[in-house]
Amino acid sequence: MDGSTAGGTRPDFRLKIAKKAETPLVGGRRKFFRYRDLGIADATGGVMRAQVMEAITGMTEPTGWHVHHCQAQFIYVLKGWVELEFEDGSRHRMETGDAGLIPGEMRHNEIATSDDVEILELSIPGPMGTTPCEPPAGMG
Repeated sequence: MDGSTAGGTRPDFRLKIAKKAETPLVGGRRKFFRYRDLGIADATGGVMRAQVMEAITGMTEPTGWHVHHCQAQFIYVLKGWVELEFEDGSRHRMETGDAGLIPGEMRHNEIATSDDVEILELSIPGPMGTTPCEPPAGMG
């Protein structure tokens, strides 16, 4: 197959089906989460990353203000809830079925989670660094 489609040339991505029992747990940013890699970074050559974050325990304290180095981070709450605050002063409690797109480099802080939260997280591009930062003016 030449990779062409009706709309042009197909991206150089591979089909990837991730069965939960076969997806590895990987290291992650937070000690209260278990991270399950879905193999999407490998299948897309690093263009996108997908993982599921599962609570080991609920948060005991906020993560602190930080930014992610990517174009965008997409989160979808599979179970439970997470509460976040953003540099624009908004605060959101996202519950099961809620989704959000966080632009890369946008300052935010995870404030609290339920003890059973599970979140699907996608980032583009795949590698997503995280750096602590100062809170926005007036937000501490």
